Formats: sequence, structure tokens, C-alpha cells
Amino acid sequence: MMRIHSASGSKTLQLVVVLASCMFILPTMAQPVQGASAAAVAPPTPARKTSPYHPPTVPSSAKGYYQSVWGVDNLLVQWTASGNLIRFSYRVTNPARAKVLNDKLATPYLFGQRSHAMLQVPVMEKIGQLRQTGTSEAGKQYWMVFSNKGNLVKFGDRVDVMIGSFHAEGLLVE
Repeated sequence: MMRIHSASGSKTLQLVVVLASCMFILPTMAQPVQGASAAAVAPPTPARKTSPYHPPTVPSSAKGYYQSVWGVDNLLVQWTASGNLIRFSYRVTNPARAKVLNDKLATPYLFGQRSHAMLQVPVMEKIGQLRQTGTSEAGKQYWMVFSNKGNLVKFGDRVDVMIGSFHAEGLLVE
């Protein structure tokens, strides 16, 4: 027969009783009280997180730079529904400074930072380049379209637009 020392046996028995009672008491304490609303018991919903690496807009310092140096603002890069074309648009604020963007001799490129793809403006046989050229006017919106065959540049990617000496870096494809 097994003998238990009285001092250590009573401590072990007390510990077993305490642990067993915790198994029955704690779950009943976690249940909501009758009549309490569900909102008071439900945990709060976490706030929507935004990525610190993809700011939704162009920073104000960059906007001021493009407007003062190049005479343009509202730079926007859009992914078309099919994904085969990427549209770059801008608004002219100073036609003299924005002259390089509408120059027919300056070849525009769009560089995908993730894919390292260099996209060009397609040339249609009867239409020519899919971009607006000529004399720019203040307050008007201008655009050009880049061919994205193979969907190398995706929605949410960062791109650089280069037209002659004009360079816009880190634009978000929307």
C-alpha cells in the first residue's frame, strides 16, 4: 500500500482542488451577464491598417517641385481595365516650362521599378504616337499612353516617367 506523508499530501490535495475549481469557475465568469448588450461584450474592431510604403498621393514637396521646375501638376498614372495600356496624364500650369513634355522629338518612357520593364508609347500606322503633342496651354490636361503588353507593370506598382530631360520618379499606378 502506498503511504503519503501528511504534510506533503495535504498540499498536493489542496493544489488539485484549487486547479479543479478553476476549471469550473473561470468559464462561467467569461460568459456575458443576462441582459448585457452584445456591444459591451464584443471586442473592439481593429482600425484599418494602411501601408507606410505606398503613400496614396504625391508628396507636397514633389508637387511644388514639378510645378515650379516643369510647369505641371496633377501627375497621374492609371492602369487601364485590360492592363495592356498605362495612361500618364498631367495638367500644365506654365506652358513655357512644360514645353519638353509635349515635344515630338522627345521620346517618352515609363520604367516599372518592380519589373524593371521599360515601356514606350505605341505608334499606330494611321494615327501616329498615342500622345498629345504641340503647343500646350495653361490649365489644360494632357495625356499619353504606354504599351503594357504582357502586363509587366501592375496596379499598385511604382513607376518612373521620363520624357527628354523631364523625370518623374516613384509615381503610383492607380
